[in-house]
Amino acid sequence: MGKQGSSPRGRRVENQDLDISFGVKEHEFRSLDLQHGGDPPIGRRLSGGEYNWDKVVLTKGMKNDSAKFTPCKGVYVGKRQMWWLHRHIRSIVFTLLLMGFLYLLDSLLFSIFDPAMLQSNFSLQGSSKTEVEMVPRAAKEGPVKLYERLLNLAASSLAEREFKQESSKLWEEPYPQASSWKPCADKTSPHGKPRNITGYILISANGGLNQQRVAVCNAVAVASLLNATLVIPKFLYSNVWKDPSQFGDIYQEDYFMDMLKDEVNIIKELPPNLKLLDVEAAGSLITDADLSKEATPDEYIKKILPLLLRNRVVHFLGYGNRLGFDPLPYELQRLRCKCNFHALKFVPEIQQIGSLLVRRIRRYDFARSTLDKQLLGNLIPHVPLRHYHAAEGPSKYLALHLRFEIDMVAYSMCEFGGGETERSELQSYREVHFPLLLERLKKSKPLSQQELRKTGKCPLTPEEAGLVLAGLGFKHGTYIYLAGSGIYGGQSRMQALTTLYPNLVTKEDLLTPSELAPFRNFSSQLAALDFIACATSDVFAMTDSGSQLSSLVSGFRTYYGGGHAPTLRPSKKRLSAILSRNKTIGWHSFEGKIRKMIDEGQRVQVRGLGRSIYRHPRCKECMCRH
Repeated sequence: MGKQGSSPRGRRVENQDLDISFGVKEHEFRSLDLQHGGDPPIGRRLSGGEYNWDKVVLTKGMKNDSAKFTPCKGVYVGKRQMWWLHRHIRSIVFTLLLMGFLYLLDSLLFSIFDPAMLQSNFSLQGSSKTEVEMVPRAAKEGPVKLYERLLNLAASSLAEREFKQESSKLWEEPYPQASSWKPCADKTSPHGKPRNITGYILISANGGLNQQRVAVCNAVAVASLLNATLVIPKFLYSNVWKDPSQFGDIYQEDYFMDMLKDEVNIIKELPPNLKLLDVEAAGSLITDADLSKEATPDEYIKKILPLLLRNRVVHFLGYGNRLGFDPLPYELQRLRCKCNFHALKFVPEIQQIGSLLVRRIRRYDFARSTLDKQLLGNLIPHVPLRHYHAAEGPSKYLALHLRFEIDMVAYSMCEFGGGETERSELQSYREVHFPLLLERLKKSKPLSQQELRKTGKCPLTPEEAGLVLAGLGFKHGTYIYLAGSGIYGGQSRMQALTTLYPNLVTKEDLLTPSELAPFRNFSSQLAALDFIACATSDVFAMTDSGSQLSSLVSGFRTYYGGGHAPTLRPSKKRLSAILSRNKTIGWHSFEGKIRKMIDEGQRVQVRGLGRSIYRHPRCKECMCRH
């Protein structure tokens, strides 16, 4: 508001019987000074720090002592004062109105960006019993509620950062050597087209979209290994996913077969003479119990090849992660990459709605990168959006896969502050969906909640996800696409995250009910839309590195991103250690630890022994280094 006003410089007037009307005016001016912290109102001060009314009052008639102050001179002073007020009344009124407007504007801005206003929204009081105190008990030990305190600090940090320039490094790969890796798994095998000399392989894949994708790629490699013909895979109906979608509902069958025709024989159906074969009676039905979890090629050759040669058909029922990553011949490893990154294209119906989804997030109408082209093909129309303004440019967005659905929460055996109601609800879910887990737990010593978190068994909560993003420096207005749906705890559970980052949207927010209607009862097809939105984002953040969606999306971004598609991988173990070992940690220290944790997860590394080739394609079988 300017410098602190100095006192009037006129001589002190001893006589208290001065003009009463002037005394009233002086009192009003001083009241204004007090209201505004002692600053003089605009336009009142003259040069030398004196005020207007100093020179009005201190006339020549007042330079003598008070005894010489005559009634005539008093009248003269009063007339001069009235004349001055009449002359400057418009300036005074304008000044007061301007000050009132500035005061209201200041109050409005303060109410918007005051950290206390943000912090007050973190209170989860008044929710139902299952949604109250959604903070782990371990985090609330001691005199300070760590989560609540950190959320308040995060809100303050975001408010302070609102008008500052955001670092562009948040949206870039931190290591330039990432761009030296290029896709090259689409090379054709030098051995020529294989011959079917052993038989036919049937695959029934279980799980959701991403588990099924891994199963398909593994099946392609096994068919090549056994020199067999692969029948287009079938997808099993799951009580968890409740999706009857088949391969052709999600992927382009003809494109899949054409892309791999020089590598593996693929047909849509068994020959008529083999359709009636009872594979179970013939001993050709293979379940998970018949193969190791990550079986080696030798195991397939010893156990499966004899059955295939004898019966001409082998059916893998519930096939999933039943082929190890190492040791595996170069050609089989390359073939897996070719299947995952080149042969599996979403059907045009999914590509079309996926392109609409990305357009509405970004506000642009053309394929911007190799990732866009690979996932959306030519289905991004060159028609301007109604609300698109070219001058604004494409919007950057962060995609967040917040793996906090009830199945993940229940399987983890962790508690999240919901008390007895939460424990009862999750136990009931386990009894229905995870009976084998409960049987296994009966035979082992249960881990404490502290041990579960320490070992990284507990999924990151929405609150923790918000703290990580705030700790990295993402601003309050960051546009965030949330993959998945049905967050456990509902809106109450999401309140802290949406308060920190209100521009958080889902596909349900961006697409109309009629646009979503064809996919409404098909969870795998809805997951394909999330896959597209996450893979094409400027930054992808995951909360569970073991999730198949997160693994496949991050691998896809590595393969096609050209070193310009950063992925954030928080470590559940590291984050738990940061929170448990630093009960009174300051925000600046918290930021430093979070950035170090994420930086370690972004380092450019060649795929390690036994690591998933779908998640870590930087290896000679998948990518070429220039």
